[in-house]
Amino acid sequence: MASRTPTVGFDLDMTLIDSRPGIHAVYTRLAADTGTYIDADAAVSRLGPPLEWELAHWFPEDQVEEMARRYREIYPTYAITRTPALPGADDAIRAVQELGGRAIVVTAKNAPQAAMHLTHLGIEPDELIGGLWAEAKAEALRAHGAEVYVGDHTGDVRGAHTAGALSVAVPTGPIGADELRAAGADVLLADLTEFRPWWKTYAANGRTRG
Repeated sequence: MASRTPTVGFDLDMTLIDSRPGIHAVYTRLAADTGTYIDADAAVSRLGPPLEWELAHWFPEDQVEEMARRYREIYPTYAITRTPALPGADDAIRAVQELGGRAIVVTAKNAPQAAMHLTHLGIEPDELIGGLWAEAKAEALRAHGAEVYVGDHTGDVRGAHTAGALSVAVPTGPIGADELRAAGADVLLADLTEFRPWWKTYAANGRTRG
């Protein structure tokens, strides 16, 4: 392995955690509180982009900011305990750390609520950066020297490549394997249970794209 300490970034929603049950519950509650129809099934089928993008499907533009505030207020009550880790999530973080690397989480979710999920599930990355989506994730990836970014969305592929990092994709979210591959993912894993053996091989080969 190269001497420089490797840093690997991970997305959160639908990469490390299955946030669909919790987010579904939040949208259902928000709909009841506001009397506004929200198709929670549709909302959780397209997770990845910022919250405000989804709320714009259901509320007028001038209400989106207020609805985002209300959503985040009720989120801890309805989402945290309903949200499980995806298979291999904790092991993927530990695989990086056990080989002397740093594992960071870079997510579009706001950092305080992302931290609640990680704490609840006992997942312990070295750093958490919230509020960044797609290409904007490159800001954090560059700042932390991440050479790999793992995510489930085409936005994560773009974020990795914008940062000059290797894009490792998992089709555990709303985007299928073919679309992730077409978007330019450098590595495609079925899920994070395949991350540890891939990472060990990648590290043993000197952390090169080949």
